[in-house]
Amino acid sequence: MKVLHYIHSISTTKKFLFAFLLVVLLANSARSQYFRYNKMEIGLAAGGMNYLGDLNNQSMLGKLRPAGIALLRYNFDNRWVVQFSGGYGQIAGGEPDYIERRNLSFRSNIIEAMVVVQFNFLPFGKGAGAYNWTPYIFGGIGVFGFNPKAKYLTPSTGEIEWHELQPLGTEGQGSAQYPERVKYSLIERTMPFGLGIKWKAAKAITMGVEYGFRKTWTDYLDDVSTTYVGTEVLSASGNNMAVVLGDRTGEVMPGYTNAPGVQRGDDSLNDWYAFVGITFAIQMDAIISFLGLGPRCESGW
Repeated sequence: MKVLHYIHSISTTKKFLFAFLLVVLLANSARSQYFRYNKMEIGLAAGGMNYLGDLNNQSMLGKLRPAGIALLRYNFDNRWVVQFSGGYGQIAGGEPDYIERRNLSFRSNIIEAMVVVQFNFLPFGKGAGAYNWTPYIFGGIGVFGFNPKAKYLTPSTGEIEWHELQPLGTEGQGSAQYPERVKYSLIERTMPFGLGIKWKAAKAITMGVEYGFRKTWTDYLDDVSTTYVGTEVLSASGNNMAVVLGDRTGEVMPGYTNAPGVQRGDDSLNDWYAFVGITFAIQMDAIISFLGLGPRCESGW
């Protein structure tokens, strides 16, 4: 309250002088910081995601689904770069299942956030001996969210509906008969790493092509990991969709159900997913210069 009283007590002229001084100080601070902005880039990556798991026969060259990434880079020098990014995409598997009688399939949206360090094999940017292109590698840490779903043609309506699989406990998660099987988390950590090549497309613009793997610590990206648990266990949940989507062999082999203990997936390996795409980034100082908030941008770092 004393502060507010003091502000109201000073004259209009003093208020104006105070505001002017504050603007000058902030402008000088921004100008001094500006020259670091040529080390920063913001950009986007567009491409596709795929996954490696039980429903694609361990192939990283399976179904690609659209994906995009927003990124922020800081170039410490022409070799070392740190990048923060957030991405969104989709992975899918099965349909058809490579094990025909199993007849399982899924899709899942992926939301990820990560920080990685890049190393340029060639000195990249500006300066003596610098190149306008370079291959690079990267590695880091991250977190991602997923939610596997399966589609089902409802006989009574003839409509296709997508059902979330984690709440159904399709492998007995949360059941009294399998207390050791708990429902898996839909948020997990990841270790991204990969390689790429980038080049200067213009004075302040960098483009590239990148392939990045995401190691995960879950075997349930596709909701498939261990063994069948049988109709009795699934029906005990009170949700008929658990019975329908937990064992779909009967759809291709009418009247057949898998006995408890029959292998449904391979729990010896966790699932992975990957991103491949084209990257586009522009220096921050170029944006500031374009908006008229700073001097003409420099090229490189």
